[in-house]
Amino acid sequence: MPFKTTKIWIRAARLRTLSLSISGVIVGNALCVQQANFSWLLFVLMLLTAVTFQIVSNLANDYGDGVKGTDNANRIGPERVLQSGLLSRQALKKGIVGVALVSLLLALILITAAFGSNSWMYFLIFLGLAIFSIWAAISYTVGDKAYGYRGLGDVFVFVFFGLVSVLGAYFLQLKEFSLAAVAMAVVVGLLSVAVLNLNNMRDRESDAAVGKRTLAVLLGALGAKYYHYFLIGGAVVILIAFSVQQTVSFSWLVGLGVFPLLFHLLSVIKNKDPKTLDPELKKVALATFALSLLIFISYSLG
Repeated sequence: MPFKTTKIWIRAARLRTLSLSISGVIVGNALCVQQANFSWLLFVLMLLTAVTFQIVSNLANDYGDGVKGTDNANRIGPERVLQSGLLSRQALKKGIVGVALVSLLLALILITAAFGSNSWMYFLIFLGLAIFSIWAAISYTVGDKAYGYRGLGDVFVFVFFGLVSVLGAYFLQLKEFSLAAVAMAVVVGLLSVAVLNLNNMRDRESDAAVGKRTLAVLLGALGAKYYHYFLIGGAVVILIAFSVQQTVSFSWLVGLGVFPLLFHLLSVIKNKDPKTLDPELKKVALATFALSLLIFISYSLG
């Protein structure tokens, strides 16, 4: 593959989104890392699987919004590859199918490594989740019934980036659930939805013009802001409440991850121009990723 073509596919994969996609996996594994049966192999396989799921989503999002005309000259965010003509519809379709097959293969390897032949029920449940994850990644913007155009994107992001990612990682390692895992799944889910909401707040006017009914469009400018306060505030409150029951080192490390979120919240409160929200997406995504690493470090240190 020529270097120029490789650069185009890397651009289509949107590498800046990948850190957020693995944050839940890192947190779920952090809660297990001190256990005697913790598997680093499973951890690595989870990371690879999560990354490929996200790339499928990014390619499909590029395709779906491009075909529907949502990605146009009025859109504030970075220009997409289909919109700019760097990749054709056919090439992008093949890319989606190819990465989807790779992600399914990785998921099969992960599930087999986690359960082997000891539990066919768990094997089938997680295989079903993997297939559903691929469907959700593609159906967000692709097709006549794309749920991202019906105000349901936030629900799916919360479920897959939060609940499925954290609780799934925890269960694959320990074959059980815990209250701590549920609390952290909600935190990661809320922060992931906050990233999506920022994107939708930024694109609210252009989305409304082409009939893309995101939650930000449905709530309006002020409503979307209040919703954002709830997402960030809710995640911070749960983190603080959870850290009270943890070690001193955990509280200090989590505190380092919380401060950027609070500064971000101030930026959103003061914001009057949707265009200036674009850098905030990266800030929240990186803050969530940094927070997941700090949690992992804290639990690793015991």
